[in-house]
Amino acid sequence: MGSSWTVTPEPQLRAAARRKIGPERGEPISWIGWLRIGLRGVGLLIALLICVPLHYAYRTVHYGSPFPKLFLRVACRLCGARLRVHGVPLKRDVFFVANHLSWIDILALGGASGTAFVAKAELGVAPLVGWLARINRTVFVSREDRLGVAEQINRLREALADNWSITVFPEATTTDGKSLLPFKTSMLRVLEPPPPGVLVQPVVLDYGGDIGEWIGWIGTESGVDNAKRLLARRGAFRLDVFYLEPFDPRDFAGRKAIAAEARARIVPALEARLGKPLRPFAQVVGPVRYVPPDRAA
Repeated sequence: MGSSWTVTPEPQLRAAARRKIGPERGEPISWIGWLRIGLRGVGLLIALLICVPLHYAYRTVHYGSPFPKLFLRVACRLCGARLRVHGVPLKRDVFFVANHLSWIDILALGGASGTAFVAKAELGVAPLVGWLARINRTVFVSREDRLGVAEQINRLREALADNWSITVFPEATTTDGKSLLPFKTSMLRVLEPPPPGVLVQPVVLDYGGDIGEWIGWIGTESGVDNAKRLLARRGAFRLDVFYLEPFDPRDFAGRKAIAAEARARIVPALEARLGKPLRPFAQVVGPVRYVPPDRAA
């Protein structure tokens, strides 16, 4: 008895696999998705009720506190990320420079190193994450507020002095894990001149395969919708964080050269993880004046 087989094209198989783990952008969330959101929310609330009082109690007798770092690591896991850290993050006097896909990046990097952050202002209004980021002294920057850059730089200097480490996402937006936008250097002004003893350590975040593209907070999706979509997904996903070799910013003439050196180290490390060259980012990002090459006039 004969049999006939229909071969499903690989792109369709990948799309089907993504649909199985969670809703696509713009799709309604199912009842089981809302159940997952609720359960993860309960877990985050329990972790908050434990860590926040301990944080404030600890701060009454010590200047620093380990509880934001602990909570961010727990929150990262509750949101589905299985964090794997490669390399050694410097503990103090360090300026981390990383690629950026999602608000989960903040949970992962904060949980791995206890760093404070520079992040886009839109993240500050994301449910729960914005408040948590403020506890960890995140400096929110508005890409449209060019007149407020000096004030943002001052806040950045204060955070660097207080937390010993700070992380910037110099793409100034989030991408899909398979692209890397040109680095914006305005927030690197704090390194002109570099504070005494501060090093720059490039960082690569890799969610792996197509899951990074699914997770990415890109296009017209709002922070709230992205958070709901990620929290509604089933199962867990792997997140590898690579702390690359640090370098001395004094060896480079100004913030543009520092940014170029950090990017030159991140690109080959990210390409090695992908197993292929980075591709141009497909989305138009007006606030950072990025237009994909195939749409440029």
